[in-house]
Amino acid sequence: MTRKDNPLMVVPCLFNPKELTVEKSNQFAEVNIPGLSSPIFQFVRGNARSVTMDLFFDTYEQGTDVRLFTDRITGWDAGSMFSSLPKAAKGLMDIDSDLHAPPVCIFIWGAFIFQCIIERVTKRFTMFLPEGIPVRATLNVTLKEYREVDVQVKEIAFQSTDLTKTWVVTQGDTLWAIAAKEYGNPGDWRLIAERNNIDNPRILNPGQRLIIPVKE
Repeated sequence: MTRKDNPLMVVPCLFNPKELTVEKSNQFAEVNIPGLSSPIFQFVRGNARSVTMDLFFDTYEQGTDVRLFTDRITGWDAGSMFSSLPKAAKGLMDIDSDLHAPPVCIFIWGAFIFQCIIERVTKRFTMFLPEGIPVRATLNVTLKEYREVDVQVKEIAFQSTDLTKTWVVTQGDTLWAIAAKEYGNPGDWRLIAERNNIDNPRILNPGQRLIIPVKE
């Protein structure tokens, strides 16, 4: 697991998880219609995928504190005298001073790459050295998928049956250049002119909004 904006901060898992659970759900609202025996369902929104797993850490043979690994994920407990991370260090669940939020992370397990935020972690220490230093721990981790807004907007536009696009004219725009940009052929400018009732293709006004029709 690593920070997206800082690939050098890597937290290696000492053992592969035994299993990995991926959950995806959609949210629907029940709409009651008078006269119908049951409500109809209206789609509200999709929910982000979540991944749940147990991460196992064991430093018994090395005789070192296992929190050197676990605290890199959860962050050191404020006020804890047993913390293994220096005060200047930040765990992947700590609030970043620049972002004002915990960082976006990337979980990599073989071919499975998951961009996420760490939603919840439960630490369980199961073995200690005689002096009380923990050397074995299991972390139950829940990761929530993180997807940028612009990526989701592009997917909605791609999946929509309405492929109509618009173009806001700026100084220097021509129908030929717009057609070349949208269709790959400046000769298709007539499609835009006809759709927007443009009689003189040489006259475009900055701020004018043009409908870019779908090329059949």
